[in-house]
Amino acid sequence: MANTIEKCKNIIVCGHFGSGKTNISVALAKLFAEKHERKVTLLDFDIVNPYFRAADSEKELNNAGINTILPMFANTNVDIPTIDASVNRVFDSKDETSLAIFDVGGDNGAVALGKFNAEFKRMGYCMLYITNMYRPLTETAELCLENIAEIEYYSRLKFTHIINNSNLGRETEKSTVTNSFKYADELYKKTSLPLLFTTVVKSEFSKELINEYPDKNILEIKNSTKKLFL
Repeated sequence: MANTIEKCKNIIVCGHFGSGKTNISVALAKLFAEKHERKVTLLDFDIVNPYFRAADSEKELNNAGINTILPMFANTNVDIPTIDASVNRVFDSKDETSLAIFDVGGDNGAVALGKFNAEFKRMGYCMLYITNMYRPLTETAELCLENIAEIEYYSRLKFTHIINNSNLGRETEKSTVTNSFKYADELYKKTSLPLLFTTVVKSEFSKELINEYPDKNILEIKNSTKKLFL
């Protein structure tokens, strides 16, 4: 992973619906806890989508030494958008090794970010735009620009990096990823935001991709989202 986010105290993970924000958030939390020995807290700001959220990985994260701050009613039958008040302790931390990762979902999540606007600007932050060219409304760089502007408007924060998470779920093939390289390059050119990495879920071809395209900074991740169907 590029060094550009290693010193961030707060990493905000945003993107359009279904872009894979939770997978990225969980992967980053593990990476920083294991390889960079940071004290990581993962905050589930995905108050929109009750089906794919960081709360599903709570036990796994806690076993890895990663603290979690979840919506009050996460994984219950109550679907009320809430943000736990304990989020405030993240901004009060004086520990230089601590890292907070915010898994943000939708416009409501971006609005919630805006409420902490002053704290993010005081402490510093990196805000990552997660994009998937195979999802509706983000198929082109132009559509992504609209989504980026919308999230920045509601959060009153600016994106700092892009992550290309283009995939087709279980139908993802090697070409699915390689065909997204041009898309990611176009988004970089239009935004001037550095491409942090391109992801690939661990598979029989993930190592091949990493070896064949060393200049693309490909990151192998695990699928951490809940399986709704068998």
